[in-house]
Amino acid sequence: MHIAHRKEDDSGFQRLITHLENTANQAKKFANCFHNGDYAYACGMMHDIGKYAMEFQDKVINNSNARVDHSTAGAIEINKAFVSLGKLLAYCIAGHHGGLPDGGSKSDTAIETTLNGRLKRAMQLHDYSYFKNEINISECLPGRIPNIKPLNKGGFSLSFFARMIYSCLVDADFLDTERFMSMGKVVRSANYDYPFFNEKLNTYINEFKDMEREINQKRAEILNCCREKAQSERGLYTLTVPTGGGKTISSLAFAMKHVLNHDMERIIYVIPYTSIIEQTGKVFKEILGQGNVLEHHSNFDFKDDEDSILHKLKLASENWDIPVVVTTNVQFFESLFAHKPSRCRKIHNIANSVIIFDEAQMLPTPFLIPCLMAISELVRNYRSTCVLCSATQPSLKDRFPKEIAISEICENTDALYEFFRRTQVIYIGQMETTQIAAELNSCDQALCIVNNKKHAGEIYSALRGEGIFHLSTRMCPKHRSDVLEEIKQRLKDGQPCKVVSTQLIEAGVDVDFPVVYRAMAGIDSIVQAAGRCNRENKLEVGIVNVFEPESRYAQNMPSSIKRPIEVAKSIMTRYEDILSPQAIKSYFEELYDFEGEAGLDIHNIFKMMESGAEGCNFNFNFKQVAGQFKLIDENTVPLIIGLDEKAEELIYKLRYVSEFRGILRAIQPYSVNIFENEFNAMNGAGLIEIVNDGIYILRDIKKYNKKTGLEFTTESGVAIFA
Repeated sequence: MHIAHRKEDDSGFQRLITHLENTANQAKKFANCFHNGDYAYACGMMHDIGKYAMEFQDKVINNSNARVDHSTAGAIEINKAFVSLGKLLAYCIAGHHGGLPDGGSKSDTAIETTLNGRLKRAMQLHDYSYFKNEINISECLPGRIPNIKPLNKGGFSLSFFARMIYSCLVDADFLDTERFMSMGKVVRSANYDYPFFNEKLNTYINEFKDMEREINQKRAEILNCCREKAQSERGLYTLTVPTGGGKTISSLAFAMKHVLNHDMERIIYVIPYTSIIEQTGKVFKEILGQGNVLEHHSNFDFKDDEDSILHKLKLASENWDIPVVVTTNVQFFESLFAHKPSRCRKIHNIANSVIIFDEAQMLPTPFLIPCLMAISELVRNYRSTCVLCSATQPSLKDRFPKEIAISEICENTDALYEFFRRTQVIYIGQMETTQIAAELNSCDQALCIVNNKKHAGEIYSALRGEGIFHLSTRMCPKHRSDVLEEIKQRLKDGQPCKVVSTQLIEAGVDVDFPVVYRAMAGIDSIVQAAGRCNRENKLEVGIVNVFEPESRYAQNMPSSIKRPIEVAKSIMTRYEDILSPQAIKSYFEELYDFEGEAGLDIHNIFKMMESGAEGCNFNFNFKQVAGQFKLIDENTVPLIIGLDEKAEELIYKLRYVSEFRGILRAIQPYSVNIFENEFNAMNGAGLIEIVNDGIYILRDIKKYNKKTGLEFTTESGVAIFA
């Protein structure tokens, strides 16, 4: 008998053939939702055949320290047996532990870690031929080509297919191993009772109906459009609804009814900022129940209570086996382009889902082409429906493949804009810091948004009177959250409230000021700033003053801010109302043309994958792409701040415990990201305590201002931005 796994307490063994069959059947079940179960089954049956080697058996039975490459064997065998597409599946098998490898080149030798290199290792592997006594490879192989309709030249489509099959394999492998090792004690159960969820949603909506108000009549009209359109076929949709139109609940109503009509599996909300996720997640949990909604982002603390709902959600975060997921652009797209098993397990559960991209204008410009191609694949080949949801809909229609049609859910976008229009944008020219501060000091309540932290700090220092606030990423998330709560309370109570902020306040923060000042920015940013003005329609019109900051604040400005500003200035010369749908459409068209293909795919990821299938070579550099597809710059270092007693308690634990993964998640709200040059300068000045690799604590709390956050700055580079 050949063994796959042995329990740590020696209480039992799992037969290898049992593990292979269990994994194959589970992987097949996963892939059946996009009609390719036979491909996942083949990978499942062959992924561990290298364990038939006696050297591996000695390792698992006698705890030998021998190193045995057990994943390359299956890759070699499937590549030989399945001549046409075996290499595609070989990626999945070879990478089921270490991650999807790069394809490399035909000249790679057996010492290379690329797939081409590993496929030449047959002579170096231990003898695993006993697998033939239990497995007939020809009976495991698919008898047809993959059930997908390739887009463009087909290379990206095939690489995406390989990722999907890989996801089915690694999740099935993990779950079967977990079941055996835990003796079934790990309970993974999700309640997919969508008729019940729909009833809960309808009850929630009915409780808030006040049809005497005209604004609620218009929101009901939008809601009805969403419900009616939900009966349409799977596909790609836009939902263009102005701020105040109730798009969060209306989009959920669309998703819920669409899932019911088409027997789909889950609802996924993809949102650019954690602040919006927390707001959205709170609403959805209130409607559907806490245990049915997963918030998956860096700031969410699952804690370590084995009996709690949070433990169930923690398990669901591994593979998204839950009815509703609310996550970030970063988590969603980086997973789709990842290569490690832990990041890829969830990908197959994106298939046959309704995916809502909230604030679609925030799709990352430097990665726009690969992101749109991934969305296209989900719609075309994986039975998903995607909705691009925004008040400022980006002009994307011509950037999707011709096979992907887009349909607007609420077609009367111009009429909706006019109805919900409650602000006026006025360009007031160049303003010095002292002038802006004087204007703010003359207001009872006002918001000023600028493009960098230095500018925000200098305006803030010139403000006078009570109720003055500063917001920037120099403040840790917990600090910002506390300040925002105080701001909201003062606005609600009608007390003086003057706020200077970087653009972080535009990220779905629910505040309402009578007047807003915005440093010149892209039209999308100006629209977001306008969303913080007269939000509750208390005034006939709210004023958004757009000004040009002094030139010294534009020094070292990143091109990601410069280019939108240049395009916005062009739009302002041609459109009287720069918030109109026509102006926004022109803005995005010109911005994307300005960026060009190189600016919309800065690492050439789409072309790299598209060319990987040329000559049926299937040379896809999965590992390389995973390293390049990073939506957040990684040249920053998190610095932990001892802001309050809870932070100090967590810091104490970090210093004295050996397992601190859960503590790190809990302490994230107390960290500030600083650039590497700042880190080096602060560390050189003795201001940083290094607890462990990657765990850094601010030694001198006096360097953290309770009003403005971290005060140590460097004057060079882009550290002053955001």
